[in-house]
Amino acid sequence: MQFPHTRLVIVGGGTAGWMAAAILAPLSQDGYSITLVESEEIGTVGVGEATIPQINLYNQALGIDEDEFLRATQGTFKLGVEFVDWWRQGHRYMHAFGDVGRDVGIVPFRHYWNRARSLELAKDLHHYSLNETAALAGRMQRGKLRTTDALGPMPYAFHFDASLYARYLRGIAEERGVERVEGKIVDVAQDGESGDIRSLTLESGASVAGDLFLDCSGFRGLLIEQKLGTGYEDWTQWLPCDRAQAVPCAHRTPEITPYTRSTARDSGWQWRIPLQHRIGNGYVYCSAFVSDEEASKTLLANLEGAPRGEPRQLRFVTGKRRKMWNRNVIALGLASGFLEPLESTSIHLVQSGLQRLLRLLPRGAGTATEADEFNRQSAREYERVRDFIILHYKASERDDTPFWRQCRDMAIPDSLAEKIALFREAGHIFRDQDDLFSEVAWFQVLIGQGVIPQRHHPMADGVEEAELKSYMDTWEQLLLREVAQMPRHEEFIANRCAARAA
Repeated sequence: MQFPHTRLVIVGGGTAGWMAAAILAPLSQDGYSITLVESEEIGTVGVGEATIPQINLYNQALGIDEDEFLRATQGTFKLGVEFVDWWRQGHRYMHAFGDVGRDVGIVPFRHYWNRARSLELAKDLHHYSLNETAALAGRMQRGKLRTTDALGPMPYAFHFDASLYARYLRGIAEERGVERVEGKIVDVAQDGESGDIRSLTLESGASVAGDLFLDCSGFRGLLIEQKLGTGYEDWTQWLPCDRAQAVPCAHRTPEITPYTRSTARDSGWQWRIPLQHRIGNGYVYCSAFVSDEEASKTLLANLEGAPRGEPRQLRFVTGKRRKMWNRNVIALGLASGFLEPLESTSIHLVQSGLQRLLRLLPRGAGTATEADEFNRQSAREYERVRDFIILHYKASERDDTPFWRQCRDMAIPDSLAEKIALFREAGHIFRDQDDLFSEVAWFQVLIGQGVIPQRHHPMADGVEEAELKSYMDTWEQLLLREVAQMPRHEEFIANRCAARAA
């Protein structure tokens, strides 16, 4: 059967646009043309420098050499996210990638740990996590473990310079057939009957026609919102932070920590993302409780090294488009919505949107049925990520500032309230099909935020106390032995993927 040629147009470069172009490039050999329109005059946000392990699947799909990619992007490895002062001031915990302990039969490890904790036979969770043990020791390795077969390879993600990543992907996309068109869009033409987008007019007078458009134009949503008026779901009643300031700084010491850090501040939180050539820093805050000037002072006062430039401000409204696929436009990245980068989901949400597009892959503009399914899956994913982020704020005992008192007292979505109640009462966690985060991820954050189950699964009582203690002790020693032979993170980078001097 002969299908008509499909013109796919990507509006906007940056991370989202070039991620789309690179992964869609092979379609240029299968009845599609891929064109990306961007203007050098329009900057990109570029704060999404921390990722989660799923990015490995994207990079592998492109056939990317990992060390080459890290050299090109000033990248480092990431084993998890450390949260400082979130539950209480002076307290810290980590949401580390990978497993914590090991399930026994059908009973998850968390129930055995909770029983052992109540008997004072267990230590804090990080003693049973390979990733957190390695992260806190500043160690890193890839591949098969060297001292045990009881675990698989240690999962990891990356920190990198998002603008350099976009540049790297651009090279791949253009080499594989994507056409880049330089120019600022000054007009968007719609079909008089269907309302579909038909073409873009550039400042030069040139026209770019298409059948399916990907809106990667950032917060402004040039097509999805400015032209189609899709509408936006505002989630600031649960996530009140509405501004961020970002500034890089120099490294103070040769050490490069293999994890992201989030430190709670009086009116929000500060991120720390270590790259090879600098540290990325930012303060996400609520303007109702702190002025931009005070936020800037707080950010600059909490840098580890000399700042490289002045803080750059971003304004946003947490939420999502009512439809991410509207008519013949699909929004990706910031054009589709915004969830603060507390759990490093920004780049992943671009990746998952592309994955949905490739699964449904329309010819031409697509159908209403395909759009409805894309929107249903997208909405569920955003809502589950939203709930996970809200958990960090709601399950806090901090009451030292008006911001934290508001977070503590706010009503939360029923979906999250039910999840917290089920865990608090009996230690149960059930992962929805559309939930990005695993049961182990929820377990770490719930415990880290002070939500302790009142009881454990009855089958966890079937183990004698001495055997339970031995199990906990053995697991800890197994992880310590493995981590002890790992090289330092900065040494690992220097020997495999060190970037050229910036």
